[in-house]
Amino acid sequence: MEDKTTLPAVLVNSYMSSLISVSASVGIEASFVKPEMTSGVKAQGSRTAAFIGIVGGAAQCTVALMADMPSFEAFVSAFTGGMIKADSEDPMSMSVLGEMTNMISGQALIKANMPGLDITPPQLFSGKNLKLSPSVKSNVKSFTLPFDIGVGRLYLVLSVYN
Repeated sequence: MEDKTTLPAVLVNSYMSSLISVSASVGIEASFVKPEMTSGVKAQGSRTAAFIGIVGGAAQCTVALMADMPSFEAFVSAFTGGMIKADSEDPMSMSVLGEMTNMISGQALIKANMPGLDITPPQLFSGKNLKLSPSVKSNVKSFTLPFDIGVGRLYLVLSVYN
């Protein structure tokens, strides 16, 4: 188990590689946009989001996967073989984002080698220009990892509570 000082770095690296891996497994190339990585939250143009918690062990974290409409459409098409049209008002379509977040989180926690951690069920959100307001407490560190998928942007927002 990592200590609390290395926990943010371990989770950022694990989640970054897991998002790229899960995307590749459905035929989407996701490229990390390192110059746009930022502390805090910056996910402009997001139209859909899945939010989960990481609980247990020494960690208390939240993870949000936020997508603009073109990336949401690309992932819904890839995950469903084109059988479902991306629609942020359709629960089946939105469930793709939740399942993707589950897959990324499961893989990331295995890579991070942090036994005893679990994830909460995803909560799904949609709307124009979704915003996530992180806690302003000094014991919370938030990071936004932007990914280019060719047609749009996908953001992974991690908040780690120390």
